[in-house]
Amino acid sequence: MKLLPVLALSGAAQAHYHFSKLVINGKAEAAEWTSIRMTKNYQSNAGVTSVGSPDMRCYQLRAGTATATVAAGDTLGFLAVSSITHFGPVQFYAARVPDGANVNTWEAAGNVWFKIGSISAVPPLGSTESTWPAYNKEQVDVVIPKAMPSGKYLIRVESIALHQAQSVGGAQIYLSCAQIEVTDGGSGTPGPLVAFPGAYRANDPGLIWSYYPVATSYTAPGPAVWTG
Repeated sequence: MKLLPVLALSGAAQAHYHFSKLVINGKAEAAEWTSIRMTKNYQSNAGVTSVGSPDMRCYQLRAGTATATVAAGDTLGFLAVSSITHFGPVQFYAARVPDGANVNTWEAAGNVWFKIGSISAVPPLGSTESTWPAYNKEQVDVVIPKAMPSGKYLIRVESIALHQAQSVGGAQIYLSCAQIEVTDGGSGTPGPLVAFPGAYRANDPGLIWSYYPVATSYTAPGPAVWTG
């Protein structure tokens, strides 16, 4: 009996994941960490647990090395290794790289991020795939808004794992940042703009989950999605 908690913890550790490849025009990048900045969890697969940590920005271990080209209005996919094995929302943010800045080293600090997608809960609430469409998926997608101006961007994907979020600080955030250049863009003004860290607080309702009683509604943390 005493072995059960150890086995459970071991299984939870093995269930961690990271996002390391883009899917562009239906084709996955051949190698990990091509257009995505290598993250600190590339071996451990551990998530970020402090929303006040600078790791909430890109969780990166090193600077970027390449930039993918994506047309506004096209779909951009992220592959999870090996899949998204914890339930919770998956969200996407973008930050435009200033003209003249190096996309490989730009830190995206301050209020520069805007949300472009959210795969959140579908009622009735529970802890299965019927509530969480991204749960157990190997790939999650976001459409680059047609009105998004052309230029270089960081695209930040985050999976907020709620399986241990019964108390403040229990949520685990699995995230990474891709480097892309948007072509054929529009003339929209993205917003609202937020910062990482700063956009979330540890006690945000969207970072806490109750198995019993189960809530009747759920709202993912952060600003509204900008659709253009």
